[in-house]
Amino acid sequence: MAGAATMPRMYREAWGALAFGVVAGVLPVLAPLPGGAAWVAGLFQALAVLIAWGALTRIGLTRDVGGAQALGLGPAGLQLGAGEGRILAALLLNLIFLAILATVTTLLLLGVAGASDLDAEAIAARNWGRAGTPLQLAVVGLVAAIAIGVPLLFAVRLSLFAQASLGRGRVISLNTLGVAEGSLWPLFALLLVVALPKIALLVLSAQGILTGAAGQIVWVLVLALIQAPFAAGAMGDAYRQLEYWTPEKESAA
Repeated sequence: MAGAATMPRMYREAWGALAFGVVAGVLPVLAPLPGGAAWVAGLFQALAVLIAWGALTRIGLTRDVGGAQALGLGPAGLQLGAGEGRILAALLLNLIFLAILATVTTLLLLGVAGASDLDAEAIAARNWGRAGTPLQLAVVGLVAAIAIGVPLLFAVRLSLFAQASLGRGRVISLNTLGVAEGSLWPLFALLLVVALPKIALLVLSAQGILTGAAGQIVWVLVLALIQAPFAAGAMGDAYRQLEYWTPEKESAA
């Protein structure tokens, strides 16, 4: 897979950003700040993630270091410029959109559930026989699936916003929907694949294998050195295959 094939480049060209991410994640584990100052560590980690993801995304979008540098890649992947600002702006706009969408679908679900006159006590007790008729339960179940599924599917189609914002050189938020048009399910499958390292970590944590400070450090190392490079490479390759925009098309428009 392209994600794995690009990882050696990530380590060569963005080693500084990856090291920064590891330090930002491990330091609060080894030397935790007092509760009132925990936000400082959180801000430091967010900055490290933004810088690292910006570097990895640039590498994933390009064929060589020259192309990545043309998109703003800094020495050792350490840069904090307009590209990172575009990624952050697009992220915030997408989160606002998804929050509004989730609110609307949740209100729809609550309205349908209220109109269905289901037995709340029976639902709380998981006594589905007394909760309502099969038709009532089916309708509420369908609306619940829509309330969960619609925001999730939009999130999948918006997932290439960082690649689009760096590739096009401007903030691309909802316009990312056009990039993924017609490729929803392949993109969904790709996101599941790149999430495998995190899924493995969740399974190991649920089984009590990854616990305490050592477990947290393993989380940081896997996410920073495996998950992020793999995801950036795979998503960059997907964006290159799906992108239809070119500077010439924009000039003609």
